[in-house]
Amino acid sequence: MSTRSLHVSNQREGTQGRLTDMPQAKLTITLPEDIWITDVSTTYSTTDFEIVTALAGETTGIALLNITTDDLFPILSVIEDQADVTAIDLLWKQDHTGLVQVSTSNPPLLLPLWKAGIPIKMPFTIQNGTATWELTTSSERLSDLGDYFAEADIGYELEYATEIGTPNADRLLTDRQQEVFLSALDAGYYAVPREATLTDVGHELGVSKATCSDILHRVEHSVLTWFAEEQF
Repeated sequence: MSTRSLHVSNQREGTQGRLTDMPQAKLTITLPEDIWITDVSTTYSTTDFEIVTALAGETTGIALLNITTDDLFPILSVIEDQADVTAIDLLWKQDHTGLVQVSTSNPPLLLPLWKAGIPIKMPFTIQNGTATWELTTSSERLSDLGDYFAEADIGYELEYATEIGTPNADRLLTDRQQEVFLSALDAGYYAVPREATLTDVGHELGVSKATCSDILHRVEHSVLTWFAEEQF
């Protein structure tokens, strides 16, 4: 399931008494296997499916999405053939991008949000069976969302959860990523010339070389992407 819990402290002491925190959170969602977008996005694993807006109820869902691809119509055919898709409409197409509306009888991905009463930042992107969400809500609702994810057997990773106003730099890394990064830094992995290998860092943390490499790669991606967005 998750690598970090959505259950966070929901109160803080302030000058007006006890106030509810309003965390901003980023989650990486592993899509359930039994919904149309999972099959389509894994079949076309290099294509980005940008969800422009979406609505969900207990038994129906509607999504408006941009699909950018060199060959749109085969993808539309695969969507149309999905058992839980009840309607599909190509609303607009120009060059390599199409705007598509899809209605479905099986909306488990958005149902936990609907139950928890949480809106998410649109648009969001789905690629190869994974969605990335950004949301702002109360700590209590965020904790409820974790319960509804568990109820729906939806896997997720909490990338960060911070109070509104927290600098972007403080949201970059998860606690585990910070631990591995600092261990690598202390060991001399980033020294010039390098003083430690991935194997050395992994041994210090009790993880494999491959796991250490994967975590540090995510750290480097997050830091470099943040730096580029801030500076350029």
